[in-house]
Amino acid sequence: MTKEELISKTVSAVGLGCDKNRVDLEHMLGKLKDYGFKLSPDIDEAQIILVNTCAFINDARQESINSILEAMLRKTVFKCEKLIVTGCLPVKYLAELKGLLPEVDAFVDLKNNDRIVEIVEDLYEMPHASYKTEETSRVLTYSEHYAHLKIADGCNNACAYCTIPRIRGRYRSVPLKTLIKEAKDLAKRGVKELCIVAQDTTRYGEDLEKGENLIGLLKELVKIKGIEWIRLFYLYPEKVTDELLEFIHNEPKICKYLDIPLQHVDDEILKAMNRRTSEQDVIDLVEKIKSRYPEMSIRSTFIVGFPGETRKKFKKLLEFLKKYELDNVGFFAFSREENTKAYYLPKQVFEFTKKRRLEKAYSVQEAISLEKHIEKLGSVERVMVDFRVKDSKKYIAHTQFCSPEIDFVVIIESEKELELGKLYDVKLTRICQTGFEGELYEPTE
Repeated sequence: MTKEELISKTVSAVGLGCDKNRVDLEHMLGKLKDYGFKLSPDIDEAQIILVNTCAFINDARQESINSILEAMLRKTVFKCEKLIVTGCLPVKYLAELKGLLPEVDAFVDLKNNDRIVEIVEDLYEMPHASYKTEETSRVLTYSEHYAHLKIADGCNNACAYCTIPRIRGRYRSVPLKTLIKEAKDLAKRGVKELCIVAQDTTRYGEDLEKGENLIGLLKELVKIKGIEWIRLFYLYPEKVTDELLEFIHNEPKICKYLDIPLQHVDDEILKAMNRRTSEQDVIDLVEKIKSRYPEMSIRSTFIVGFPGETRKKFKKLLEFLKKYELDNVGFFAFSREENTKAYYLPKQVFEFTKKRRLEKAYSVQEAISLEKHIEKLGSVERVMVDFRVKDSKKYIAHTQFCSPEIDFVVIIESEKELELGKLYDVKLTRICQTGFEGELYEPTE
């Protein structure tokens, strides 16, 4: 087979898991595109299918397995010739997967993502051909005007419930020059918002020799022409310094949005989780943000049903939510993962209790969100337009206080055609299930 015959084949991908996993897939697709392959969102049309898997918790693993099984059907019913499984699942369960899924042509370890082209060539028994690609090459898989910038991989925090260090290894920062080049490339392609991600963004640069850090990186990113908003995710509470808060407060391009995974507020639970903060640390941080920087929106996540969480400890979490009224909150029921410290802890919580507590936590937060939404009615907010609803005059947008794909949205009905990725002023007129409805705001002279 010649290279020309090989690149006549179509590649499609199924992306699963977190935004960091998505970035990995986008880089692999970038390399395949640079080689010459045609990419398609329709896996039924593809001769080569990639399934980029997640293995963080049991539900994610089950979704990954189901996606692999669905892709396997394409080898008998549709055009698929080669099925490649990438992502976290092959790292954790490679031996088992090879035995259970012989129809998969290649399982790719995370450390071999950069070799994706050579792996495809090997599957077709071709010698490795030379081709030109950039380290920062990417194919954006969701939006053309916002993208995630992964600034590090792995994690050193060793939280008792987490499998990430075993899957992705120790924390490794991406060199600053590489990140700036990638961000500039994205801006040239029309990206207006950068979502900064890592397992822990606040520790960026601690492993680099030149003393680079998150603030230093942000100072360079805000200089890039075309980037309108920069959004920070996964700021670990013990590393949210006064210096960082002041920088966010003073820099117009940095969204006034803090994603801080708190996980719990009870001291005994936090200690068992191997978190580095106490209940008082959490309270002090939230009170400081709310008093000094009232314009900042706080997003967080909490785990319910962790071993040792009694009704009293769960009630303490609910009381914290009611008192401090965080803007956006996600909840997860504790997933008992093998080979983690939490797996072996006593006083495991029954599954039906976890489910009930999860429902209760969401119920409490929904009431808080409703009250906060009512307070915002009639206000004028700057929004970025994400997409147009098909066959309608409605557009979906987000404010700097809500992350795209995760938090609440603003629905705009407009006779005027709106430009995707552009910023508009919108007056919030009505509360709806997904957030707000609004109308374009043009102030009178």
